[in-house]
Amino acid sequence: MNKILSVCVYGASSNRIAPVYIEAARELGTLIGQHGIRLINGAGSAGLMLASSTAAMAAGGKATGIIPRFMVDEGWGNSEQSEMLVVESMHERKQMMANMSDAVIALPGGIGTLEEMLEIITWKQLGLYLNPIVILNINGYYDLLLAMLNHAMEEHFMRTGHAALWEVATTPQEAIELIYSLPLWDKTMRKFAAI
Repeated sequence: MNKILSVCVYGASSNRIAPVYIEAARELGTLIGQHGIRLINGAGSAGLMLASSTAAMAAGGKATGIIPRFMVDEGWGNSEQSEMLVVESMHERKQMMANMSDAVIALPGGIGTLEEMLEIITWKQLGLYLNPIVILNINGYYDLLLAMLNHAMEEHFMRTGHAALWEVATTPQEAIELIYSLPLWDKTMRKFAAI
């Protein structure tokens, strides 16, 4: 069983999404808090980022938000998290989120969430991130992306073994169980990054 002290949670910053996604983010945050895990996210003051971090803290946990200075200047930061770390760039933000986390869970989200999730999967493929990555496929949100990744493997743009870089959960409880049970990635697998 993995020792999980912190988990990076990617997710939407939109408030215009269906309640099913907000409810899932709250449930995930509550479970994270109840397990004594620190939630790490992008310090957003809206959407799934806000819902998950608020729920984690309400359940007795801690939430650390990492945000670039320009977003703070725009008023997008959630200063009510346990801790807010201000960095200079998006690249620094993503690196710090990865460095501080023992696992990643990706809630549904837009282009920013997709970019973060695919980048951390790429880092894992290259042996730069070895921890569990879970795609939380609420309401079938990620079905098309998962089909695209399978298509990439069928067309030999990826090895079929690369499907083990991530795991898919359909409930927050399943996502929590997976971060504890998935094996750490073997960085010697980077030699298989090339097709």
